[in-house]
Amino acid sequence: MDFRDSPEEAAFRQEVREFIAQEAPKLEPGSEFAGDYLEQFAASQQWFKKLGERRWLAPAWPKEYGGAGMTVKEQFLFNEEMAIARAPRPLHMIIGVGMAGPTIIVHGTEEQKKYFLPPILIGQDIWCQGYSEPEAGSDLASLRTRAVRDGDDYVVNGQKIWTSIAHLAKWMILLARTDPDAPKHKGITYFLMDMKSPGVETRPLTNMAGGREFSEVFLENVRIPKSNIIGEENRGWYAAVTTLDFERSAIGSAVGMRQSVEDLVRYAKEHSADATSTLAENPVLRFELADRLVEAEVGRMLSYRIVSLQAKGLIPNYEASIVKLYNMELNQRIARTGMHVLGMYGQLERGSKWAPLRGRIKYMYLRSLGSTIEGGTSEIQRNIIATRGLNLPRGD
Repeated sequence: MDFRDSPEEAAFRQEVREFIAQEAPKLEPGSEFAGDYLEQFAASQQWFKKLGERRWLAPAWPKEYGGAGMTVKEQFLFNEEMAIARAPRPLHMIIGVGMAGPTIIVHGTEEQKKYFLPPILIGQDIWCQGYSEPEAGSDLASLRTRAVRDGDDYVVNGQKIWTSIAHLAKWMILLARTDPDAPKHKGITYFLMDMKSPGVETRPLTNMAGGREFSEVFLENVRIPKSNIIGEENRGWYAAVTTLDFERSAIGSAVGMRQSVEDLVRYAKEHSADATSTLAENPVLRFELADRLVEAEVGRMLSYRIVSLQAKGLIPNYEASIVKLYNMELNQRIARTGMHVLGMYGQLERGSKWAPLRGRIKYMYLRSLGSTIEGGTSEIQRNIIATRGLNLPRGD
């Protein structure tokens, strides 16, 4: 792997860096964990508009669909500089830009592209993901939500859970079983569902960190027109696993974790003599912090490995599982180290003026417990690494 930027890449990196410095809102580290998401969204609207004018809201999309048509390396550099600068990212567009849009681009009809893509890029349509069910999480192909053909519509009944920002979403990418007799990875169809359709009920869920980004969604005789199928009937599984691969490097996560450790080191240095840091009482924490910094750098190297594969035209497979597994477990270790450094003060709520680092370590600690479950459990990732990466036999 060549870590050096080419002259063209170096120029692009500098362009991004200068643009962020001039245009991005100046946020205090940790402010992304403070306040309501809608308040953060409103405060960053002008920034998102400026990104949109440069086609940087969906930089990986082809130019004809409103993207910047970036190369793999340019996308990586853009994500890296955004993360380093802690620039606000349009979180409400993660599903639309990162999942729904790419799938529509690859598998959708021209009519679907013209109808669904433009509103995503201007933030008009927020999307959510209707994949997980109470008994179909990591084993997603076991989903039971049923769609039955009725004329030009499909009638859908079932339940989805852990649906991020469903309470704000206008559209859902929905997987439903259309052939109950087919093998479980077949007989699934990929739908685009209007969240305002009769029969859709959204119930917010509050996680243990106090976050309200999740919901459970109940579907009772919801009608979805046949024209809202993406790809072929009964072959939705193949559309569901579609990505444009630009985000698999997880460089933003790697940079963010290093910044979290650096924030802890900085705080421990500045408060080593007072009661809000336990470093003076426990000098062994220096070694723990050093371990986390080394591990964060390993995470960055794993991200560079992914982008180097992509730059060669290869599609990461088990390598992406390695990054996911490593980063999510490291995220938990960093959160535990943070609680060790802050001691009892680390338990204060985010609203307390006495909470170190704006209370985000407590939030990070509680929220990180779900990291090794969501998006495929650590056990699933280890199975993928074992079978596809190490060629080990599948267990019975």
